[in-house]
Amino acid sequence: MAYRYGDRYQLTMFPESIDNYISANDPVRAYDAFIDVLNLKELGIKFEENRIGNSEYDPKAMLKLIVYGYSYGWRSSRKLERAVYHNVSFIWLMGGLKPDYKTIARFRQKNKKAIKKVLKQCVRLCLKLELIEGNTLFVDGTKIKANATKGKNYTKAKYEELLIEVDKRIDEILRECERVDQKESEEGSLVKMKEELANNEHLRDKIKNILKEFEEEGNKTRDGKERTKNLTDPDSRVMKSKQGCYASYNVQSVVDNKHSLIVNVEAVSDPLDVNQFAKQIKQAEEIMEKQCEVAGADAGYADTEELEKIDQRGTKVIVPSQKQALHGKEKEFSKSHFKYDKEKNCYVCPAGQILRYHRSAKNGKKLVYQIKEGSICQECVHYGICTKAKKGRQIIRLVNEEAKERFEQQYEQPESQVIYKRRKACVEHPFGHIKRNLGMTNFLLRGRDGVQAEIGIAATCFNIVRMITLLGGVQKFITAVQG
Repeated sequence: MAYRYGDRYQLTMFPESIDNYISANDPVRAYDAFIDVLNLKELGIKFEENRIGNSEYDPKAMLKLIVYGYSYGWRSSRKLERAVYHNVSFIWLMGGLKPDYKTIARFRQKNKKAIKKVLKQCVRLCLKLELIEGNTLFVDGTKIKANATKGKNYTKAKYEELLIEVDKRIDEILRECERVDQKESEEGSLVKMKEELANNEHLRDKIKNILKEFEEEGNKTRDGKERTKNLTDPDSRVMKSKQGCYASYNVQSVVDNKHSLIVNVEAVSDPLDVNQFAKQIKQAEEIMEKQCEVAGADAGYADTEELEKIDQRGTKVIVPSQKQALHGKEKEFSKSHFKYDKEKNCYVCPAGQILRYHRSAKNGKKLVYQIKEGSICQECVHYGICTKAKKGRQIIRLVNEEAKERFEQQYEQPESQVIYKRRKACVEHPFGHIKRNLGMTNFLLRGRDGVQAEIGIAATCFNIVRMITLLGGVQKFITAVQG
């Protein structure tokens, strides 16, 4: 069989324009059309056709470059610079414009807050095209590494030491600058010292801001551990994940049930999901400008007080308790075997003994019920199995225990089970695409605004890919968004 050989010196007749290099169904056309319909003023990006002064690159073209680059998994400004020289789809998208990496990085840095609003306009477009219903929403979270090392996490005491060291170094540099300046020599050394002085002054301001945060938040975390903050990215936190323990962000995602499209994403510093349910659902509803009928999540969000914030409005909440999620077989003398008497406000144990209200705990959120005398339990045939405490058996009841039991019963309903099974497929799909296909296993930007912009772009890229499929191809996507 003969081989085909290439010939880079073969003369060819080039197409009349760059547009002829890109097929009608190339996905780059979809990204181009999507950015064209965005309202830059609403995003917060200045667009002045008749501006005076040096010319700048078209903001829409720059936004197209960044969003389309993320769809490729190319987030580095240097990679994007190479792409506008060597990748035909990028050359077409930019219309031949070739910004350097510094310009790209500067645009992204300057417009972080605007870029994170792109997802909001994407969701509004999906609502208009009836791709998002907003009736059933699911919340889930995943950990993504920050652009920082956990070795830079320090306590308040350590930052106070660093501040003293930096202040000393600034004083030393100022004295040295004055000495060199008086001699009017070694100009190169003076420039370097002034650069070092600026860097140290910036570091001092950063440490002062971190210490101010310590004053506001306290030195201890909710679980009593000493609080730490990262010097490189103070908004990140050390979090545990399947990949290990790293400085990370907890990325929260709210997904619509109809087509698994992302309604809202937020990178939060709290490593726990338990306080996020109501906040994330409400943020998604603000974007959609409608209230959902059903809201679901896994057991990581099972905090009764948090779930009540959504339930009290009339939204059905489908979240299993930790006990339901573990599917563990209940022990013979677990709490469920103790009957609660609402009128007398007491529990009755399986042996018929009464546990009366003893005290409150956890800032009044929990109630402790206890047997009158420890000897009653010690003389019981079940002592050692039911309890080994000398003071006798205790039962902990939430102040809102009835609400917790209602949520558990609600979760067990057959129709709720159907919705909950759907939840996993909906929430895992977007995270899988973002981490595997887009390669976002860590952030490049630092600070909450930066990482929020990045995860917002990634969520938008996922939605665009889904929209192309759901609408039947690139050309139908373009027709739909321009209609």
